[in-house]
Amino acid sequence: MSEEQSGTDEDMRPPLGEPVGLVDGPVEQLRIVEALLFAAEAPVSEEALAARLPKGADLRSLLVTLQAFYAPRGVNLVRVAEKWTFRTAEDLGFLLHKETTEERKLSRAALETLAIVAYHQPVTRAEIEEVRGVTVAKGTLDLLLETGWLRIRGRRKVPGRPVTFGTTQAFLEHFGLESIGDLPGLDDLKAAGLLDGRLPPGFKVPMPDDGAGLRDDEEPDDSPELDLSLAPKLGDDPAS
Repeated sequence: MSEEQSGTDEDMRPPLGEPVGLVDGPVEQLRIVEALLFAAEAPVSEEALAARLPKGADLRSLLVTLQAFYAPRGVNLVRVAEKWTFRTAEDLGFLLHKETTEERKLSRAALETLAIVAYHQPVTRAEIEEVRGVTVAKGTLDLLLETGWLRIRGRRKVPGRPVTFGTTQAFLEHFGLESIGDLPGLDDLKAAGLLDGRLPPGFKVPMPDDGAGLRDDEEPDDSPELDLSLAPKLGDDPAS
């Protein structure tokens, strides 16, 4: 082939990336239907497919052809509620099984309780109730212990030996804190609109401390299992 002829052939080729136009025929019609179904977010009706095809196209034949083509593949073309869509082959469904963790939204009571423990730890149930002004429901503490954000530190050295609560490493990780000292202070809380300007004189936000060691007023918890139901109940928690 001469250089002159080669140059002529190259001149006839369309530039890269430039569409060459659709070919009018069943093969191109199949590609159109396939593309429409593949890109659709939901099953597509035959009317919607027909509207995108050349006049006179045999849509039913095109769909049957595509259905047969995809039958042995990982995705199948199926008809659902008189519409068409691609679905994972039934025998491969187990490969796409995914276990997810159900997120549970904390109640206002749980959030308040968590905040009190974070700032006042080590703290007992009675001390939490004193700060909140209402009884802490058993389920609230159970939920926070179940999430792994609270832990039982020990017991207070007072009559009744009430359990003391503190936060955990999981609490820091979930809320993106390097240490418990990174909790917002008074100025931060005011700036965020969480505290108004009418605070009592001398009001201070406690300096949080989640040290692993027991305080002088604590002793190890030697009970085999905590049963909060044994604690005295003052009434229902209206915020839980």
